[in-house]
Amino acid sequence: MSNERTFIAIKPDGVQRGLIAPILSRFENRGFKLVGIKLVHPTESLLREHYEDLQTKPFFPSLLSYMLSGPVLATVWEGKDAVKQGRAILGATNPLQSAPGTIRGDYAIETGRNVAHGSDSVESANREIGLWFKKEELVDYKPALFGWIYE
Repeated sequence: MSNERTFIAIKPDGVQRGLIAPILSRFENRGFKLVGIKLVHPTESLLREHYEDLQTKPFFPSLLSYMLSGPVLATVWEGKDAVKQGRAILGATNPLQSAPGTIRGDYAIETGRNVAHGSDSVESANREIGLWFKKEELVDYKPALFGWIYE
């Protein structure tokens, strides 16, 4: 089994709308292992570093304001092809282009309120996990059910 990890954050709109449990259950039901979780009010400096590639975009100030508007649930999931599969579970960045059955397809309408963030590559997942979590905040364990998920 691959121990690829991905960073998934439930954004302030998802937290405020009470979508934490339904979103987490999508990853658990799929068979991914939760190895890190915390509810945080991110700082502006953390968000600027997280979204460093978007700072020159015209929408960046509103993105920053939105992400500072409330708590964010930061999570780390582990499993086979976790980054790509995490993005598939989330759906397209624009919720109107997301298929029904995806998180954004079921719970969002506007890109600026798209409920969750997911790493888009293994490299960005490693970087984002390092920004949001200390190494000692991540737990390593083997769930008893893994024999029923992985060959």
